[in-house]
Amino acid sequence: MKILILYTELAGYTITCLKQVKKDYPQVDLHVFRWPVNNEAPFDFDFDGINIYNKNEFDLVKLESKVNEIGPDCLIVSGWIDKEYTTIAKKYKKKIPVTLTLDNHWRGDLKQVLASKLSRFLVRDKFNKAWVPGEVQAKFARKLGFREENIFKGFYAADTTLFTKFGIQAKQTKENSFPKRFLYVGRYVEHKGIFDIWKAFIELQNEQPNEWELWSVGTGDQWDHRMLHDKIKHFGFVQPDQFQEIINETSIYLLPSHFEPWGVSLHEFAAAGYPAIVSDQVGSSEAFCLENKNGHVFEGGNVQEIKDSMKKMMNLTQERFNEMADISRTLSLQITPEKWAKTLMKIANGTN
Repeated sequence: MKILILYTELAGYTITCLKQVKKDYPQVDLHVFRWPVNNEAPFDFDFDGINIYNKNEFDLVKLESKVNEIGPDCLIVSGWIDKEYTTIAKKYKKKIPVTLTLDNHWRGDLKQVLASKLSRFLVRDKFNKAWVPGEVQAKFARKLGFREENIFKGFYAADTTLFTKFGIQAKQTKENSFPKRFLYVGRYVEHKGIFDIWKAFIELQNEQPNEWELWSVGTGDQWDHRMLHDKIKHFGFVQPDQFQEIINETSIYLLPSHFEPWGVSLHEFAAAGYPAIVSDQVGSSEAFCLENKNGHVFEGGNVQEIKDSMKKMMNLTQERFNEMADISRTLSLQITPEKWAKTLMKIANGTN
């Protein structure tokens, strides 16, 4: 079986899922077109066993020729933003399973309402299935006219094996005395809400000085404007496989985005056993951060609510921390690369 994936910007967790397909279904021949690497997330990728093509080396004629040469039995397309990708999708829709991957939340704004009204001509003339991260995106897929049996969930899956391993190595130490450090991992761009957590943390330190620290990992266009404080540590970009030391020394995960279609990092750190403080604009909070179970969900952009949530975490007993960490680990198993691979094969084989 030949599966062709027309993708935008690949991330490490996507490669992990693709490699899981090769491991569990070695008969599958995987072909992936991708956009250039994002400078704000410069991951090092290992593509062993996967046929990778750089999209910027193909115009439409060359792309059509290459796809014809591959002769796919299943086509997965990342969104509808790339018009050359959607041209290919429309050509193959009546021949094979052609699946739209979609991470937008249904918000009911004018643009989305129009898209739903015109979906027959804009979307469903090109795709016969939809693969989404979670329920908030499944709602959008339904609005676009996809039938329930043609909507699949779990499109974004963290490398749960890697992050579970990180968490296990730190587990014994943390169960006895968890580090008094918050952790943020993500791009340094304004809509990620980074200034909100820095401001909230600094205000708390000014009001109630304590031993807690905030560690921030990432890079982006706001790096030069990062807020500096004795108890805030900025690491720059760190490759996912280099996180062990950071995980050993931190305990509460922060994801304060003003808008986050899903947020795989929350899944990653749930697998590593982190209680979390998460914005209500983060899609993956529906799966991996349950209020008062393994974390707290605050109104996106609300610094006071972030402070209140931080205070609650600062006052955790060791026993309560351990309970929350265990819940996070359990929740992380809802979506895994193994389940991702199974879903891909269901789509490719036309089964539900």
